[in-house]
Amino acid sequence: MTEKISRMEFLKSMGFKGASLLAIYCGASAISSCINEAGDPTNGPTAIDFTLDLNDPANAQLLNTGGYLVINKIVVARVSTDAFAAVTQVCSHENRSKVVFRNDEFYCTEHGARYTLEGKGLNSEGKKGIKAYNTEFTGTSVHVFA
Repeated sequence: MTEKISRMEFLKSMGFKGASLLAIYCGASAISSCINEAGDPTNGPTAIDFTLDLNDPANAQLLNTGGYLVINKIVVARVSTDAFAAVTQVCSHENRSKVVFRNDEFYCTEHGARYTLEGKGLNSEGKKGIKAYNTEFTGTSVHVFA
């Protein structure tokens, strides 16, 4: 009778350790997911906390409803006169940094994945959803945080 062992046990028996083991275990198509779980700020547990000054010309896109900016792979959008939304720019469909804001929702320009302001998927490409961040609008500042 043949005894079955798990993939992890097999790789350990081959002598693989550390990052090599992580890369092999995750598999080529899912490496970015494992890296994100390990702390990639675009989609993992790393703390996100920054403030945008709307008086700064670099943030002028946020002065009008429907405008958005991408900052450190986070899409920040003005969704109304007094509200903002923020999500990761990394699409859950194929982990590409292609998410933008358009037509009152987040949209991936790569394959058409669509997401609500809260990051929930609206179609089959976006069914996994994406990470959304908290926003707080005070005076002329937008605070984005996890």
